[in-house]
Amino acid sequence: MDALPRAAPRRRPSAGTLGLGALLVLAYGIVPLTGTSYVFEALLTPFLALALAGLGLNLLTGYAGLLSLGSAAFMAVGAYAAFNLSLRLPGLTLPVSLLLAGFVAALAGLVAGLPALRLRGFYLAVSTLALQFFVAWALNRIGWISNDSPSGVVTAPRLVVAGLSFDDPRGRYLVTLTVVTLLTFVAWRLVTSPTGRNLVAIRDNETAARLVGVRVARTKLLAFAASSFVIGIAGALWAFAYLRTVEPAGFNLDRSFQILFIVIIGGLGTLRGAFLGAGFIVVLPLLLSRLGAALLGDGFDSGTLEMVQRVVLGALIVAVLIREPAGLAALLDRAGRRLGRRAA
Repeated sequence: MDALPRAAPRRRPSAGTLGLGALLVLAYGIVPLTGTSYVFEALLTPFLALALAGLGLNLLTGYAGLLSLGSAAFMAVGAYAAFNLSLRLPGLTLPVSLLLAGFVAALAGLVAGLPALRLRGFYLAVSTLALQFFVAWALNRIGWISNDSPSGVVTAPRLVVAGLSFDDPRGRYLVTLTVVTLLTFVAWRLVTSPTGRNLVAIRDNETAARLVGVRVARTKLLAFAASSFVIGIAGALWAFAYLRTVEPAGFNLDRSFQILFIVIIGGLGTLRGAFLGAGFIVVLPLLLSRLGAALLGDGFDSGTLEMVQRVVLGALIVAVLIREPAGLAALLDRAGRRLGRRAA
């Protein structure tokens, strides 16, 4: 009698999969029940929106090796596009308006990516910086974009999905979390696909990539479009869910540098690096503010205290990058390997 074939052994879920599942349970199941309005508004919602913007920039800079200093411009395009879509098409649902705003930002990214076909490095960064200034000029000069608001500041529309209001701090956090989760999964599928490998090939050696058959021009434009799509939606979330207003000041040059710092500190070429860098940038200043208030009290005015916070934050950023130039993601990997060796 022939032996019955053995059943294929079940694959055990990896530690990363288990960790991601636990994180989602925490984010969706525990945090909404235990978090306070302050935690949602001051910590979690801005953290998620900036992490998404950092993830979008990482697709361009970390994976494709194309430097951009215009991230805030794409955030502004996405935010004002979502505002105008919801204003001028009242029947449009929130998910659709966010999706269309992302496509508008992707179109702007395609236009901004045209110089990348000829320029590299610092020169490409300067061209994206020019886009930042142009968008700032347009927001202040073209009244139609802000519905003829003299200051360019407009109130963000209410967050309503399927007839349910998500306008409270917990609801805005859940909407932001859901969008970030979905787009992170899409970004993961992109970077693990052949297209993602083409991006890395261009980053490592553009000439070699062209020789092995990578369509360099098309891949670069795709990187700009995909990056701008994600950053544009992040801008809409930043305005709708966090600021509750759509204003030019929320998308200035400082915001572009902030997103760039998030990517560099977190780790170039890693998706989790965007979240680690955003946590560093969002949480640390709040901790420094609380510590400064506790230690100094009323000894310094708010301006001096803010300057001290910036100096300390800058010193910590330099210290982290000296310790691990590849960012917090590499530092975390190194710590994990050490713990694994000790456990073994």
